[in-house]
Amino acid sequence: MLKVFLVEDEIVMREGIKNNIPWAQEGFEFAGEASDGELAYPLIQKTKPDILITDIRMPFMDGLELSRLVKKELPSIKIIILSGYDEFEYAKEAISIGITDYLVKPVSGAQLLEAVRKVARIVEEEKQQKQFLETFERERMENTRLARQKFFRSLVSGKHPVSALLEEGRAVGLELAANRYNILLFQVFDDGEVESYSEETNRVTQAVEDMAEQMDGVMTIELGLEGWAFILKASGEEELAALEEAFSGRLQAVAGDGQSGIEYFGGLGRPVGRLSELNKCFEQANRAFAYRYLKKRGQIVRDADAAEAPADEQLTIGSLDVNKVDRKVVSSFLKTGIRSEIPHFMDEYFASVGEQNIQSLMFRQYVTMDAYLAAAAVLEELGCPSDALVERCGDFQSMSAVLNTIEQTKDYLSRVFETVIGLRESVSQRKYSSLLKDARAYIRQNFDNEDISLNTVAASVNLSPNHFSTIFSQETGQTFIEFLTAVRMEKAKELLRATSMKTAEIAFAVGYKDPHYFSYLFKKTQECTPREFRARA
Repeated sequence: MLKVFLVEDEIVMREGIKNNIPWAQEGFEFAGEASDGELAYPLIQKTKPDILITDIRMPFMDGLELSRLVKKELPSIKIIILSGYDEFEYAKEAISIGITDYLVKPVSGAQLLEAVRKVARIVEEEKQQKQFLETFERERMENTRLARQKFFRSLVSGKHPVSALLEEGRAVGLELAANRYNILLFQVFDDGEVESYSEETNRVTQAVEDMAEQMDGVMTIELGLEGWAFILKASGEEELAALEEAFSGRLQAVAGDGQSGIEYFGGLGRPVGRLSELNKCFEQANRAFAYRYLKKRGQIVRDADAAEAPADEQLTIGSLDVNKVDRKVVSSFLKTGIRSEIPHFMDEYFASVGEQNIQSLMFRQYVTMDAYLAAAAVLEELGCPSDALVERCGDFQSMSAVLNTIEQTKDYLSRVFETVIGLRESVSQRKYSSLLKDARAYIRQNFDNEDISLNTVAASVNLSPNHFSTIFSQETGQTFIEFLTAVRMEKAKELLRATSMKTAEIAFAVGYKDPHYFSYLFKKTQECTPREFRARA
């Protein structure tokens, strides 16, 4: 129901308008009244009506002054002016303020009601147009997000000519031309987890993206489970260094101090001077980003800092420190890491336990055994058979043959990690299959709700929106918006075939308030209008 507010100093006329027009019967809510603008203004701020009816001549604050104040605070409000003075100057000033209608007293109830109906149609059209634009923008943003992900993989592969990258970048809204570049990889975690749904995670996620959008020289690529990649660009070294510092500081401020249960970690590469070198920059950022398994969260690590880690003292048997071996680090990586990160993690993990320590065959055996046991424990948690690791990587007795050198040890552990992550992904796919089945069922049950969104569906299966969006598109081959639209169109076709409902009624029945937007989508997806489809059926 649209809300109507009345401001009139003549009590007889105010009571007549209030009581003699059947507001509720006509589809309106009479939200309040006042005898002058000064009394009305705070009430209007509180009730936020859609339509304001106000006299011009009133004590304390007249209708024109009130209209100016209200329009400044509530730009979408529609105002009908009542005036006993049929003078051009009043009408001219009213037009300059943005008054919707201007009625000269005396005004009958029928005249006023007709004016309110006319204004109400304008309000409804504007609301429908706003919904149309919001829906269109959501669809555009989701498609752009997926297109940017695909483009970023091409950008950092180092396999495409610069001219093609510049053109493809513009197609997804990224203007890449610059003299200096860097890449920052960033991720937020809710109590250490990436996947689970959380209002606080969603708030921080949105705040990060909003902040990045407002900063010149920062381009955002949302990477789903892997967080974000931010491409930083500037005209020179000093400008890029200043941008890196400013952006890193803002990211840390937005992501918080961990008090709300939200943690974060970032990895920053080394600056490069060519677009064709961004693949090297990405590798460096990825190496620094791998430290999120080894270092305390709540920081942004530069690749240069990681490379400058102090070397251990010369090895002696007494200096071997098994306390540096932390099984939790391996477990954390095996539960959340991805295959492409294994080489970086392996390098940094060996560095963390001591470059000198790892020279010892005995210490390598200890590290390998510990990592193997951590891998077996993770598989057990996942419900995988205990012999899966033995079948693919051998048992303890076979380890000694592959630990003669550091490289052999890394290769062996890499095989162990690849096995665990591969099995984890298989388990996840089965889990996701069940979750996506539930999500699709939820969409089919609620497609007629205009408020259904990526967030509400993700919450229904207890996943973060970014995570849900990523697995939904990967597993179904459709974006969330595409699937929802397909479900709505199938129901619309059913109603067009089997009922005599009008197009506007069908639009509302399948979740669209705006029949024009429904018709636009129907023609876009079915290659004919609803009327043409019905005629064929």
